[in-house]
Amino acid sequence: MTVTLSEGAIELLIKGSEVSNPVLQCVNIRKIDGGSGPVRFRLMMSDGLHTMSSFMLSTQLNYLAEQSLVAPNCVCTVKRSVTNVLKDGRPVVIILDMEVIKPADQVGGKIGDPTPYVEGQSKPPQPAPARPLQPQNGSDGHTNRGPSRDFGRKPMNAPNTPSGTSKIVPIASLNPYQSKWTIRARVTNKSAIRTWSNSRGDGKLFSMEIVDESGEIRVTGFNQEVDKFYSIIEQGKVYYISKGSLKIANKQYTSLKNDYEMTLNGESTIIPCEDSQDVPMVQCDFVAIADLEAREKDAIVDVIGVCKSVEDVTRITTKNSREVSKRNIQLMDMSGRVIQVTMWGNEAETFDGSGQPILAIKGARLSDFGGRSLSTLYSSTLMINPDIPEAYKLRGWYDKEGHALDGQSMTEMRGGGGGGPTNWKTLADVKNEHLGHGDKADYFTCIGTIVYMRKENCLYQACPSKDCNKKVVDQQNGMFRCEKCDKEFPDFKYRLMLSANIADFGDNQWVTCFQDSAETLLGQKADYIGQLKESNEAAFDEVFQHANFNTFVFRNRVKLETYNDESRIKVTVMEAKPVDHKEYSKRLIMNIRKAAAQ
Repeated sequence: MTVTLSEGAIELLIKGSEVSNPVLQCVNIRKIDGGSGPVRFRLMMSDGLHTMSSFMLSTQLNYLAEQSLVAPNCVCTVKRSVTNVLKDGRPVVIILDMEVIKPADQVGGKIGDPTPYVEGQSKPPQPAPARPLQPQNGSDGHTNRGPSRDFGRKPMNAPNTPSGTSKIVPIASLNPYQSKWTIRARVTNKSAIRTWSNSRGDGKLFSMEIVDESGEIRVTGFNQEVDKFYSIIEQGKVYYISKGSLKIANKQYTSLKNDYEMTLNGESTIIPCEDSQDVPMVQCDFVAIADLEAREKDAIVDVIGVCKSVEDVTRITTKNSREVSKRNIQLMDMSGRVIQVTMWGNEAETFDGSGQPILAIKGARLSDFGGRSLSTLYSSTLMINPDIPEAYKLRGWYDKEGHALDGQSMTEMRGGGGGGPTNWKTLADVKNEHLGHGDKADYFTCIGTIVYMRKENCLYQACPSKDCNKKVVDQQNGMFRCEKCDKEFPDFKYRLMLSANIADFGDNQWVTCFQDSAETLLGQKADYIGQLKESNEAAFDEVFQHANFNTFVFRNRVKLETYNDESRIKVTVMEAKPVDHKEYSKRLIMNIRKAAAQ
């Protein structure tokens, strides 16, 4: 394949003129250590006439250099770039998108006889016989096509900015070494105002996430900037933003794919933009739920799926004694896999999962709790039935065929906070499929009716400490000793460890229920049951009689355990809930449809 370089393109690029997909040769590449910042790669490029070393890969293209896809002598098409002027006046061309069209090992060496570019000393293109490489796209090295392009749109200046002539640049090109710039971006997420008070004084801040067609970035304003800008910024609107300070992004507080973040200062301006149709609403890089299995723990990902089921809001107390709301939902996509997503705070309280909506989440954290699960963050963006192609495609699939699938859960069901009812089995299935015989425990959900509960040894006296449930020893002097805490206490708390036999239409199974699930089955708190056992044996027996033959949805853990050289299956109830007959009927109808279609 004969390759033709775009002669004269380097001069146009350096001058900030628009050049459409120039073909250049990489002459040299050098790694620049960013210190505490990201590594950058500087390139010397040739257009056949001139060479210039003022080219730099944007950090999102670093993989091209790290994987040696871009190497000396390779030929590339520069699809997107922007020319910035550094504070010392030197121009630099930031390459935002580039394709290698001929690898280095397929190119004999340097193409043509280029000389270093010096402003004002440009040499004209040589005749074709002297060099078999012709100018591309009609460029003769002299035509100035106007100011810097902005990703295929006509270049424009931002109105009413202090400079009046600041060029609109893409977010992906922003770096701390630029002087004057203006971006045009949409606000996709805006935080509430947060305050702090410490020995150095009081303060407040807010943050927002903005996006354009090139990328996204987090913006933070403090104190005076909060007063100046917070009230004029609306989520979903587009603004011209100028003169913020750029610094290395603190990944602890942002999940955006940008190595930098912006801080507003006294010189910053934010002006509403009326022409906003070509600015994207949000920029997501969706990962299929099935592919989350291969991702690292704590990875920040974007996902989209159908909300199959929703749990009620619960309140939990965090380690710093703060109460917070949480809600678990089950999300399924076209891979047929289901994952549990935990929402927090106001989003958990206001989320409406009726009608099984499409939910897109930008910036969820992947956890290995219960296999694989997701959790929203303070910086996450949740979109219900978003107006994007992925959502329409998913809606069509689910309405046509997805609704008939139970889906395979990636989240094992663990104590109280686990996912919704998934991996449904009959009690006969558990035995026939030898669940629990592997290296790890298996988890399943079933409908079961209580047929018998053992009252003997169902209660024990436990340590009264908040986070300790160790059995205490009666010292016979009014004190109870906890060996774990190495303390004696004047009282104790009752804990339940209940053995019950449950049955469905085909089989029965002994299960073990601990505190929460046992209280649900008995309909009484452990302390009250303990008091009855001590004071009223008849009332104590009546609690157990009343609990028999009630039906629940059981979420269980099953594992083959060996004790005294004897192996047996142990089933532990992780959660017991009353049957939601409406949802249970829906699942049965789906199973009937699925069976009828086979």
